[in-house]
Amino acid sequence: MSFLNNFSLEGKIALVTGASYGIGFAIASAYAEAGATIVFNDIKQELVDKGLAAYAEKGIKAHGYVCDVTNEEQVNELVKKVEEEVGVIDILVNNAGIIKRIPMCDMSAAEFRQVIDVDLNAPFIVSKAVIPSMIKKGHGKIINICSMMSELGRETVSAYAAAKGGLKMLTKNIASEYGEFNIQCNGIGPGYIATPQTAPLREIQPDGSRHPFDQFIIAKTPAARWGNAEDLQGPAVFLASDASNFVNGHVLYVDGGILAYIGKQPQ
Repeated sequence: MSFLNNFSLEGKIALVTGASYGIGFAIASAYAEAGATIVFNDIKQELVDKGLAAYAEKGIKAHGYVCDVTNEEQVNELVKKVEEEVGVIDILVNNAGIIKRIPMCDMSAAEFRQVIDVDLNAPFIVSKAVIPSMIKKGHGKIINICSMMSELGRETVSAYAAAKGGLKMLTKNIASEYGEFNIQCNGIGPGYIATPQTAPLREIQPDGSRHPFDQFIIAKTPAARWGNAEDLQGPAVFLASDASNFVNGHVLYVDGGILAYIGKQPQ
């Protein structure tokens, strides 16, 4: 058998939360190309329909469900339905997430809780729902979409940084608690990724210069560019495949080198 077969996801069922578009869609598309059956959810039917159409356009037969990942009852029902209609989930990617860029002293406790609920409580809820069947099956892969904010702080993202820091530790704890059942739980920490959501931060200014935040990111990144969703596909396939069977409790940062770099000396 070729060593490269270790990277195959043939016959696997992958649930990627919030994967109608963006990073989740890119990861799920890579999984499909590697042989996996794709299951995804979103919070509204219109987003699920949009996702199904996007997958179909790429020739991928995906299974889409409406589910609020912060609602434990809905998540348990989703997992039950997937097991009945598609099969037992082999790979879970906790991708669904939100960010609210609000200075801490201007942020309400309700807004803080909402970010924690989606970015930290939901991965706990969904992981808890799939782990029992993974134990019975004798293997499983859980991949949490962390962030550079799992390591760093920044203005206006107190809730997001708190949630993603917590998600890093949840990743380590799932690995610690369920590694003996051949379940690997790892994280991916994206750097600054060029998506429709970050497009306004990359717009050329009226005077022809780059947006100040765009300049900041380029200066802070040794790769001297924003990442793209496709940059996450290789790491995501690796962590979902048998090639990573002895990698557990690790966060793989896909950031172009930002976390390794102190930054340029002022001129």
